[in-house]
Amino acid sequence: MGDSMSGGLIIGGDTSGSVALVPAAIAGSTSITIAAQSGTLNVGGPAFNAYANTTTSISAGTRVKVTFATEAFDTNSNFASSRFTPTVAGYYQIGLTLQETNGTSTILQAEIYKNGAACATGGYTGTAGSYYIASATTLVYMNGTTDYLEGYCYSSATTAVGNGSNANVFYGFLARTA
Repeated sequence: MGDSMSGGLIIGGDTSGSVALVPAAIAGSTSITIAAQSGTLNVGGPAFNAYANTTTSISAGTRVKVTFATEAFDTNSNFASSRFTPTVAGYYQIGLTLQETNGTSTILQAEIYKNGAACATGGYTGTAGSYYIASATTLVYMNGTTDYLEGYCYSSATTAVGNGSNANVFYGFLARTA
């Protein structure tokens, strides 16, 4: 760790896997304090990104599970049949974005379900005629055995979502182990 610089931090490590943060003359300071942490940082935890390459039809005033048939990636093989069931317990950052295909709704909602019940909802309310995009995000605890997540959509009018990788995605990653 013989590097020097006139500001910022030097990150140094050794063969034991230890890492040290050393201040580099920040406003005359020669020390840095990092709050004690417990647990393990899991940089290789489960992550997935799936998209709807076909449309999912929605009847007016109903909630429908959206089909995400194509995986961009699934690092731990935890995504199948439009459902994410992680095998590592922890806190997961999850997102869902849906785009209406025909512009008939006045309300479009993206809903993340955990174990069959809504845990996050995001939506758009406006006038018919636009192709609404609704998004929901959440940080949710998953037990690593039986908990699962699915993406649902609610619409005020008969419509459809899907048929495109850029605006119809369901994704998530392990933010921190339990």
